[in-house]
Amino acid sequence: DTVPVSPVRWMIAIVAPVVIATWGLKRKSLDRSGAIAGLVVGFILTISNLCFFSSLLTFFVMGSKVTKFKAEQKKKMEHNYKEGGQRNWVQVLCNGGMAAIFGLQYMFHVGCREVVIDFSHHYSPSWLAVSVLGSLACCCGDTFSSELGAVFSKNTEPRLITTFRKVPRGTNGGITLIGSLFSMVGGGLVGLAYYITQIFLLRESFLDRGPPQWPLLIVGLLMGIIGSTVDSLLGATFQYSGFHRKRNCVVEHSGSDVDYISGMELLDNHSVNLLSSLISALISPKIAFELWRLCS
Repeated sequence: DTVPVSPVRWMIAIVAPVVIATWGLKRKSLDRSGAIAGLVVGFILTISNLCFFSSLLTFFVMGSKVTKFKAEQKKKMEHNYKEGGQRNWVQVLCNGGMAAIFGLQYMFHVGCREVVIDFSHHYSPSWLAVSVLGSLACCCGDTFSSELGAVFSKNTEPRLITTFRKVPRGTNGGITLIGSLFSMVGGGLVGLAYYITQIFLLRESFLDRGPPQWPLLIVGLLMGIIGSTVDSLLGATFQYSGFHRKRNCVVEHSGSDVDYISGMELLDNHSVNLLSSLISALISPKIAFELWRLCS
């Protein structure tokens, strides 16, 4: 049954995104357009389900921290480096937009409240909730993989995910073992945030009547590495990578001084992020359904 939105939830949904967007602006994690887009995404996810909010907050805070980690080293490695990893509205929507869309669907079908994940008795609410988790876990996992993998595997050449041949650092679809492990950490943190919020907010009577909720942790871990892998596959196949001989770096467009490495000039980095988050949102409920079936 639909429950009226409480004044407290309204207040949190309005105030929390403003505080976070302001913090992001001051720390140069967002530019102005990114902050405005973040307000919209944050409001939708916060008012619909506070577990969505905690997952988004974890992704944003931890993603910002790993982006700034070893910033001077990354500045030397990346030709298009932005101070603080400043994200604009396109990047915000390509990373959080799919979660917001599924959050809206959740709000229209379920209302503004938290639910126990129970595919046996509440299939649609569980499906939509896990899709939001899967989308955010994918994006956080991919951020951890690219930002920390580049730093901790600086002496290891990445391998193209489609052929496993060695490629220059910065090649779209290039992966390392340490980067893949970090993707699980990123996704796992989002799953942990969702799980802790779920346990904290829902009454014991609801939790006792439903199935165990700890598989949320596994869903987060799995969607971190699965989402990052999907992102790499899309990047290696549909995103152009070439080595610019004069600038001595990998670029995303062909040219007279560019040697082809991999991919087609069909998608850019934003499109790849958007598609991988969508695919993750769609497949995560199936993975979760099988996990809960095994745990029942």
